[in-house]
Parts: sequence; C-alpha cells; structure tokens
Amino acid sequence: MEPADLAAIEAERARIRDRHLTADRPASSARGVHHVALLSSDVERTVRFYQDLLEFPLTEMIENRDYQGSTHFFFDLGNGNLLAFFDFPGLDLGPYAEVLGGLHHVAISVEPATWHRLRDKIVAAGVDHQEESGTSIYFRDPDGARLELIADPLGEMYGTSVA
Repeated sequence: MEPADLAAIEAERARIRDRHLTADRPASSARGVHHVALLSSDVERTVRFYQDLLEFPLTEMIENRDYQGSTHFFFDLGNGNLLAFFDFPGLDLGPYAEVLGGLHHVAISVEPATWHRLRDKIVAAGVDHQEESGTSIYFRDPDGARLELIADPLGEMYGTSVA
C-alpha cells in the first residue's frame, strides 16, 4: 500500500468544501434520526450492555415485521433519539466488519459528569477502550460495533460547531 498523498487529499477536501459548504444553506428536510439499527447476536447480553453498563433505558421490544422470530428492540439515547437492534435467529451472520457503506462508529453525546461516570464503569467492566482528547472514549459493544461516548454537546465537535 502506497502512502497517502496528504497534500492532494487536503486539496480535494478544500475543493469539495468550497463547492458544497455554504453559509446560506437551506434548512434540512429531515426532523432528526428516528433510530439507528444494529445487529445483536444475543438480546439479553445486548440489553445488559446498553441498559446496565451504559445506562440507556430499554424502551420497547417487538417482533421484527420483516423476519418472524426476530426481536426489534430499542434504547433511549435522549432527545427522542433511539438506538435499535435486531437479532436474526437461524441466520448465520458473520462477525462485525468495517466495510464501505457499513458502520464505522456511533457517537453518542453525554454530559461531562456522565461521561466520567460511564468511562469509570467501562474501565471497571474491563471493556477495551481508547480515550481521545479528554472528551471521547471509543469501545466496542459485545458484537463488535464501535461506539463513542463524547462529552461535547450535540452539534459540536471538540469545541467547534459542526451543525
């Protein structure tokens, strides 16, 4: 693999930014994220991880309308946002993998005091993690999906507005 041409990458980023990022942009047609859906190999283990460790309350469990026997379940992320899961019993799903068009990570904003408390719980639970900039902690759920807890407010990234 050849090293990346960082100057060319930055020039392309600048070209795209100049062409598409405008201060007078229209309002979005979207209301927000209703839910992001991930896959679970074990419903109860997933509930223990997200509700007991991360303190995201389980809000509902229903049968998946598209696959009989599959459970569709939801966790409250605040502000009307939900993190959802499906299990697919009987399907031989492979392990989590980062692929083009796939999930890189889900970043979830929490208050700074909550961030510290959850970081301490993650450490105490022995969950492998990486801290960045004193405001982000990255780790994987039991099925390998990468998560980030970030102490920055919604719409900010490291003190800069991104909304």
